[in-house]
Amino acid sequence: MWPGQQQPGGGQNPQPNPYQQPGYPQQPNPYQQPPGYQQQPNPYAQPGGPQPGGQWNAPGMPPQPPQPPRPGRNRRTTLIAASAALAVVAAAVVTGVVVLKGGKNDDKGPENNNVAKGTATSAPATPSPAGSSAAPPAPEDNPRAGVDVKPVIPGWKTVVSTKRQNAFDVPPDWKVNPAGTSTGFELDGKPIAVMTSTASYKSGECSKNDERGKAGSKGAQGAKSEADAAETEALNWVWAAFDKKKTGTFDHTKAQPYTSDHGISGYWASAKVTGVQKTDKCSTDGKSFTVTYKTASGDLATWVLYAGTGFDGELPDDTIKKIMSTLRPYTPSTT
Repeated sequence: MWPGQQQPGGGQNPQPNPYQQPGYPQQPNPYQQPPGYQQQPNPYAQPGGPQPGGQWNAPGMPPQPPQPPRPGRNRRTTLIAASAALAVVAAAVVTGVVVLKGGKNDDKGPENNNVAKGTATSAPATPSPAGSSAAPPAPEDNPRAGVDVKPVIPGWKTVVSTKRQNAFDVPPDWKVNPAGTSTGFELDGKPIAVMTSTASYKSGECSKNDERGKAGSKGAQGAKSEADAAETEALNWVWAAFDKKKTGTFDHTKAQPYTSDHGISGYWASAKVTGVQKTDKCSTDGKSFTVTYKTASGDLATWVLYAGTGFDGELPDDTIKKIMSTLRPYTPSTT
């Protein structure tokens, strides 16, 4: 069932927290609330662990033997060389911070992203040392970074997630974002929803850094089941993208079995929020759709699409169904 077809009160059914599993930090489920969704602690904040942007200490330089002072010009040359050495050490420290800011888990500390505003950005490339054989970064007009996967709908664009082992197509007016870019939202300085391998709907239409919708993929390891992960993520993304202050009314569908037209099987769910307090010209109500599935590697992953509602140019549900139908497994050997 799609939004508008579910039974009344579908959003008020308490759902078990799929992440309350042995070995996973225990957190309250934000959706076990009476109507109105009162404020509660951020359910996705993870205790402990390094945070993105943390300090990085460069390894110490080995002590150098004292050099006798040299008069005149030689002394000036020595001072210049020492200054250059300090500059190299400072550059090494800066480079270390840039490299270590990227996280391995795109659901906790995304690399190459601007989580605060939910706007995907690419980190600047780090220069390679002289003589390095590292391959150059992919150009901006090749967001799939050399991955050649043809769309299953002629004329559409393909988005590939090597990490979540899927591919899907979007209409030609969508923007496919650079490979490796993470995007999401934060609350009180902490990421609450993050995904990678994304495409944007009507990017920049309302404002420079705004978009009317986005689709991408994220991990779901630790979830109790595909169904629970699909429901929880649907609610989480509609909350994070459209109504973090919970001023509107939330509703959602129960997860249902789903098989795409091209071989991905799992569970899908949807959620929506209406009556959102508008804080600027780009504020809207919203909806989200999720499909949780098991990858070829045996890991749980979730595909997510969220979009604004209640304005001219709203992404139709029929188009969302068509995008979902293109979901398919992907491995590096897929052509």
